[in-house]
Amino acid sequence: MSTQVAPNPTIATREDPMVPRVFKVQSVRRETADTSTLALQPVPPARHVSGRAARVGPGPSDGAASCAFSPGQFNMVYVFGVGEIPISISGSPRQPQHFIHTTRVVGAVTKALCGLKRGAAVGVRGPFGSAWPLREAEGHDVVIVAGGIGLAPLRPAVLELMAHRDRYGRIALLYGTRSPEDMLFRKELERWRGRFDLEVHVTVDRATAEWRGHVGVVTALFHRATFDPSNTMAMMCGPEVMMRFSARELIKRGATVDRIFASMERNMKCAIGTCGHCQFGPMFICKNGPVLPYSALHSWIEWREI
Repeated sequence: MSTQVAPNPTIATREDPMVPRVFKVQSVRRETADTSTLALQPVPPARHVSGRAARVGPGPSDGAASCAFSPGQFNMVYVFGVGEIPISISGSPRQPQHFIHTTRVVGAVTKALCGLKRGAAVGVRGPFGSAWPLREAEGHDVVIVAGGIGLAPLRPAVLELMAHRDRYGRIALLYGTRSPEDMLFRKELERWRGRFDLEVHVTVDRATAEWRGHVGVVTALFHRATFDPSNTMAMMCGPEVMMRFSARELIKRGATVDRIFASMERNMKCAIGTCGHCQFGPMFICKNGPVLPYSALHSWIEWREI
């Protein structure tokens, strides 16, 4: 039986979602050798006063209010003269004065973006897309499964879970990365590990001489986590092969397919479901996703060419 996924109502509803707003780079933090986190601050629009353009302060639709988002959503970030790419928001919804984006260098646009300095201008469209089911997860155990750069879209969800810790049962974060040097948000992971109300388990594919943690695939961490599969909401982001095997492991342990959610990545261009680049079976990742219930994905995610 196919699962119908309705267009998501959280898609940006500005007058023209195809027109980017100007942001400036507030800060750049290097996470790994090829990954950086950028804070982007909105530039107030110009208003013509007495024949000249003047910058005005944030209004009802600008400034802090313009950076509101839900965990799991993404922006289209435009590097002037280079191109535009979709990037998930990796900051906290409780800091709406700017957007935080964590990106890895994989092409011309990401290389240019990671090479920007403080004060540089970029264009931003969004936020777009669906969000992690944090409200639906209340009263449940929560398992977060992240692979590589996939921790970035899940970071806002973890921050919100911790901000409302009393609303949830046990929470476990399972994170897999290529090597210790490729680990994102290293200092934050250490702080999370120090909490008594959050389980953090990390594994790497290739260990270094100094690494004393687990080595292997992320699915090998499930037996270390404490959760009730029959009362668990799972959220996954990472390579599709990782998400497939993680979903299988969760289902094998007793989790229900409608309580497993995954963030999908596709070649998004318009972000409003018009161009068709991100079509995935009957769905458009930009419009129906990127966060989708696994019940809508499982019959399609096995096909590598979709």
